[in-house]
Amino acid sequence: MISFYQPYRSHHQLKAGISYSYPPMETLLLAYQSLGVVYGDLGTSPVNVFSATQLTNLSEDDLIGTLSLIFWALTILVLIKYTFIVIHADDHGEGGTFALYSQLCQHINIRSKLAIQSCMKGEPDDGPVYYGGSGGQLRAKAKKFIENSPGAQNFLTFIVLLGTCMVIGDGTLTPATCVISALQGIQSVSPKITQDHVVFMSAVLLIVLFAFQHCGTNKVSFAFSPIMLLWFATNTSIGIYNIIKYHPSILRAISPHYMVKFFIRNHKTAWDLLGAVFLGITGAEAMFADLGHFNKRAIQLGFCFVVYPSLVITYAGETAYLVRYPEKITNAYYSSIPKAVYWPMFGISTLAAIVASQSMISACFSIVKQSLSLECFPRVKIVHTSSKHEGQVYCPEINYTLMVLCVGLVIGFKGGVELANAYGVVVIWVMIITTFLTALVMLLIWNTNILLILGFFLPYILIEGFFMTSLLRKIPQGGWVPFAISVILFAVMISWTYGSSKKKEYEAERKMALTELDEMLSVSYMYRTPGTCFFFTDLVNGIPPIVRHYIQHTGSIQEIMVIVTVRTVPIKTVPPEERFSVQKLGVKGAYRCLVQFGYKDSQNVGGEECVSSMIARLQEAAESSGEKQKISSATQRGVIFVVGRTILKANGQNGRFSRFTINYLYRFLQKNCRGAISTAEFPLDKTLQVGMLYEI
Repeated sequence: MISFYQPYRSHHQLKAGISYSYPPMETLLLAYQSLGVVYGDLGTSPVNVFSATQLTNLSEDDLIGTLSLIFWALTILVLIKYTFIVIHADDHGEGGTFALYSQLCQHINIRSKLAIQSCMKGEPDDGPVYYGGSGGQLRAKAKKFIENSPGAQNFLTFIVLLGTCMVIGDGTLTPATCVISALQGIQSVSPKITQDHVVFMSAVLLIVLFAFQHCGTNKVSFAFSPIMLLWFATNTSIGIYNIIKYHPSILRAISPHYMVKFFIRNHKTAWDLLGAVFLGITGAEAMFADLGHFNKRAIQLGFCFVVYPSLVITYAGETAYLVRYPEKITNAYYSSIPKAVYWPMFGISTLAAIVASQSMISACFSIVKQSLSLECFPRVKIVHTSSKHEGQVYCPEINYTLMVLCVGLVIGFKGGVELANAYGVVVIWVMIITTFLTALVMLLIWNTNILLILGFFLPYILIEGFFMTSLLRKIPQGGWVPFAISVILFAVMISWTYGSSKKKEYEAERKMALTELDEMLSVSYMYRTPGTCFFFTDLVNGIPPIVRHYIQHTGSIQEIMVIVTVRTVPIKTVPPEERFSVQKLGVKGAYRCLVQFGYKDSQNVGGEECVSSMIARLQEAAESSGEKQKISSATQRGVIFVVGRTILKANGQNGRFSRFTINYLYRFLQKNCRGAISTAEFPLDKTLQVGMLYEI
């Protein structure tokens, strides 16, 4: 019996690169590459933070308190939380909110109608489970509560989809904001350069960047890594120069009591400043989402030994300069650069801003790829750009959609304060969602001590909640933009998730049994057409109802009928001897075949080589020589490929939400997106598409 729930496993996995354990030299190389992609957003933060404070006449104590805020935000929220805790909550090398949700669903029986179906366990685990101690009892109660509460399951799905949409929404703002903020520095040296010129240059740079994405993360990171290394090196050098020249004792700001004194002294002003400080840590969520492009050790090495110390020294250097010249705070970064190196640093900062854009673009590709794997996003084309790393992907539809949105935001807002206010607003919500899901992973999967879980969850919820209250005031002043984009994406994802769930539910309830298929094929008026029919379906188990629909309305079926399911597994390539799994259905001339491809395999299912291999495996599964001869004879008489196309319709018994979602949103998406087996290649002259209406 073929189990369609079991993940692909073989001794070829290690050779194919599914293992995420790398030798030291390759890890260092990946760390070097990750500087060019993963840390772009974090790395260009010095351009934005002090300029975004919009505060003037700050005293020395105020500036030291601000630096203390930035230092501890970087240390607590990025270094400790993401680099050493959250990064370990990956799902087979993939990061992001979907990875956290996928892990939970592998250990919990999620059965709600809105559940992401691909994460669901194949069979419920009804066996007794012992959880020792008081902590074990809490885990057992939490697991039981979630499994028995559709509301809790729907809430999990809701926040995961919302968090994912927010990351993509912020991904449209990061390229627009980073590029235009970097180019605006040129206006300080030439009054002839207007804001319209800056907007035009930003739009051109963004178009070039998005056009470059098809080359793949591997090549992009190799091109950008030297830029980021130069960026970190030059910023660190200038930071050290400013510290020594203007205020050598500025590093005392690492003491948290300066941060506390700043809040006591400034109250609401300090609270307002949190929104600007948060700009210094946006990109942490992209670092986790980009995990599939590299590996944990590489990201940890790159951040701990290059990014983190560089950012701390750069911020300290800017603060030291502002202690001497506080009136320069509105253009802190460019003002603190020595005039002799101003133009080289302008060029480097512009290129670094482009890299910052790349970090969010690649994160969006990773998120969409995960969404497709979990069947909660309309099908789009995914191109794997690396033969070594399964997570390095490119999505042309998403790429050009992001390009249009980014260029539109640059032209629409013209680099005004609204665009700056919108930048990073939704990221805090993603961080809060990540904290919540990570705590659940720690409780239900890692079996972490309850005190450690509380030590993680409570402080981070409080800190991030405090940042969130400051960032909320930016929503009316431009922060609504990423929320609007997120709402649109959420409507798309929740519609597709709900529609896919209802479709699978319909097929599971109405799938054919072998006895029913046997009866239909045994009636006297059933005509067995000469030839072989490959009937393609994405139903993981059982015979789909569309087969019944096809037989009933044609009154015939080919001599040999093979129900084929095509699946892409997370390795580079599947060896030919392991690509096909064939099962005889027990009905005369009926078989089932599972075809597995690696992400770099050509999925030419209709090609002569693939068809010949499937026929050979069918003959191996045949029980007699006569049956083998019949398969060979039927193939010589002709082969056709039947592809099912289902249409959902919600009847009047459903509620308004269900009718609107299914009849309008889901059907519109289904009509305009790629088919379930769109990556497969079929000869057009031998392909038949069969439609069926699913009335739910």
